[in-house]
Amino acid sequence: QVQLVESGGGLVQAGGSLRLSCAASGSILSITVMGWYRQTPGKQRELVASITSGGTTNYADSVKGRFTISRDNANNTVYLQMNGLKPEDTAVYYCNAKITGWGTFRPSAYWGQGSQVTVSS
Repeated sequence: QVQLVESGGGLVQAGGSLRLSCAASGSILSITVMGWYRQTPGKQRELVASITSGGTTNYADSVKGRFTISRDNANNTVYLQMNGLKPEDTAVYYCNAKITGWGTFRPSAYWGQGSQVTVSS
């Protein structure tokens, strides 16, 4: 079994910072892309940032210059450092990873449990 466990999140004032972490565990053979998505009520889940195993990153335009994604391949962990937070960043943040498990031959997408981030004005 593979699972992603998130930590971090919470309540912060506008302009503040938060850091999210997501650790993958279980029977993992390899992880390709890891990323963070966010969702607000009534809206579709949207990509915030992603990072490949080689370190190539991709960001939504709305967070460029404020958020930084990084990963620790040795520990199967991905981070999202969020600086300069705005009220419009308020959402539930989900980590996602494309994982190939032992005994399988194709990667599957796994999701974390979700972390609430609330930015007050």
